[in-house]
Amino acid sequence: MIHQFILAAPKPGMTAQEFQDYWVDVHAVKYAAKIPQIRKYMVDTVVDVEENLGTPALPHQGIAEIWLANGEEQLASLQTEEFLQGARLDEPHWAAFWQTLVVDTTAHEIVPGPEQGGGVKLTVLLKRRPGLGLQEYRERSLGAYADAVKGIPGLRRYLHAHTVDGAYVFGEASFDSVEQLWFDDVDALREALRTAYSSGGVQAARDEIVDPKYVFSLAVKENWIIGPEAR
Repeated sequence: MIHQFILAAPKPGMTAQEFQDYWVDVHAVKYAAKIPQIRKYMVDTVVDVEENLGTPALPHQGIAEIWLANGEEQLASLQTEEFLQGARLDEPHWAAFWQTLVVDTTAHEIVPGPEQGGGVKLTVLLKRRPGLGLQEYRERSLGAYADAVKGIPGLRRYLHAHTVDGAYVFGEASFDSVEQLWFDDVDALREALRTAYSSGGVQAARDEIVDPKYVFSLAVKENWIIGPEAR
């Protein structure tokens, strides 16, 4: 199954709160959720956390997470009336579409946890360090690096998702993987960012395989639109 991440930013003149409210209450329900090939769908709204990683900070104020059965269904979804005459036409009403970032992945659950969520999670975009082959990066990200992440105090669930092979057909993908870490609350997430994830053993393990210039994170809360059970 494809686990797609779509990072979006507010159109000029729209506040972050207006943007998030429109996405969750209007666009997601009235347009995107009607695309028949989408199996599961959530909108993650950004939580204000100063400790987020990345310079400059990401401009995005939300992430759509979409699950599709395979590449064929993904292609079919982009040809539907619900997308072409619905979701796509609505996008300029609320999003700065020129800043939208899409990453298609295959997910690996490292630390199992309930999908219904609650609490908050950290979504991190990662690019492998120069000279490291893609296959080796994938193996090491699920090996020694994942072992280091699993030790973060307060971690409730952990997912590491690799960018699909199709993203490399015409060159390098923008990011090689997306990881997600769940915590009970914002305080627990901030503590993880201040200690183990950003300056402790996890950072050392991450620096072995990741280019430090291309590590960006967003702290978010989940809003299920379709799910957690697939339709």
